[in-house]
Amino acid sequence: MQWKAGPRGDARLREYFDRLVERISAVEVLALAEGDGFAEQRSEPAAIDTLLDTPEPPGASAETARTIENSQTKYDIDIPLNSQVLSYVELFSGRLKGYLEEGLGRGTRYLPMIQEVFRAEGLPLDLAYIPLVESAFKPSALSRAKARGVWQFMSGTGIENGLQHDWYIDERADPEKATRAAAKYLKTLYEQFGDWHLALASYNGGPGRVQRAMKRSGKEDFWDISASSRYLPRETRNYVPLILAAIVVARNPVQYGLDIAPVVEPLTDMVRLSAPADLRRIAEWIDVPVQALQDLNPELRRWTTPVRMTDYDLTVPMGKAEVLSARLADATPADLAPLNRYSVRKGETIATIARKLKVKRADLAQANYLSERSSLVPGQQLIIPRAPALLLAANDRGEAEADVTTADKADTGRSGRETVVPAAPTQRAAASRTATAEPARVVHRVKQGETLSSIAQKYNTSVAAVRSSNKLPGNTIKVGQHLTILSKGAVKGSSQAD
Repeated sequence: MQWKAGPRGDARLREYFDRLVERISAVEVLALAEGDGFAEQRSEPAAIDTLLDTPEPPGASAETARTIENSQTKYDIDIPLNSQVLSYVELFSGRLKGYLEEGLGRGTRYLPMIQEVFRAEGLPLDLAYIPLVESAFKPSALSRAKARGVWQFMSGTGIENGLQHDWYIDERADPEKATRAAAKYLKTLYEQFGDWHLALASYNGGPGRVQRAMKRSGKEDFWDISASSRYLPRETRNYVPLILAAIVVARNPVQYGLDIAPVVEPLTDMVRLSAPADLRRIAEWIDVPVQALQDLNPELRRWTTPVRMTDYDLTVPMGKAEVLSARLADATPADLAPLNRYSVRKGETIATIARKLKVKRADLAQANYLSERSSLVPGQQLIIPRAPALLLAANDRGEAEADVTTADKADTGRSGRETVVPAAPTQRAAASRTATAEPARVVHRVKQGETLSSIAQKYNTSVAAVRSSNKLPGNTIKVGQHLTILSKGAVKGSSQAD
């Protein structure tokens, strides 16, 4: 029998449900606190490391060779049916079949774009399957060698081919931008060597290494050079047959019994930001999970857009651009990204300020587009890589406990300028006592620039509690709207219909 009343039909269940929602909200907030707006986004292991660590397969069966020979598929690069290629074809269609199915399923989202770019650049379309081996088409893939993205660019190579990379952004993780860079790089390698097998070896090991191998061996054919272990490292010798075998199986998925579940490309819109923005604030405004925004903008290394970019194009889910544009029209820079700043005093350096504020020296420098040895001048404003937010967490008793993670403003110092110092333990204890006080009912009128998060912070409660008290379906609120707040302790200066 279906229970039509739902969990709110019973007082005890309603109380339990509200506590559960609040604890879930607290877990989400803690996750954001862990990546406090400046911690780098998590990466996934790159497929190339796993594949190149796989023991070299034994010789292939004669049946594998006959299957390829009988295929009607025409490839646009030369694929020799030697023992190395055949062995990897057998591996991909056997023990690693699941890996190929998953990678190709993810690749359905990117392959049309990659093939379009390669077609426009006059490149063989079969090369579009290189990411299947490099990253399994994961934009967040990071190798042991620190290569990143679908195309696994090293930082220097990416920059040489037009990809931006700084503390806030890494375009190696942008599939389309990285694809254009990969097309440019592959064309350069082919023009240099005049052979795709040597170009692929160079993509893995670097053109200098391949040139030295050619010179030392006196040979100009990849297969002749790789016949000996003296000239190229094992991973480069295996890389080329891996790529060619992946092309063979990927081009003939039915023939090799692959069951591919396509990943659908999400429908999106683009919104141009004229000031830096915290993705958590944007996510709240358009009522989507923060992770969804990060997935749509994988080039962002932090939870904030670059602080010096005044024309950043943010990708949002289809239908959310108009909502965001309306909020941006009324927002101030502080609404978008309430950044902590520090005013430099005479004689201070990056190192001394980093020690004083308990942040990493490299983070402090790079967050401000400086080197660790950059000279500072008195009065210079530095962005402090620490989240400016009051977070509510649930303790083991299910009570709300406030913890100040922002740097409170204090000590004007001898210069009279404002400095920033971490919150003292007594402040955190006081916040905790306030958070567990008897709730007081307050009616709050929404002001311009306010969000559910900022309102919850003001009254020492949580977003989930505010939503529950007002039966809000999402996080969207309007200027002038009246909200009933069950405040965990009185808030100074608050009143009815504030």
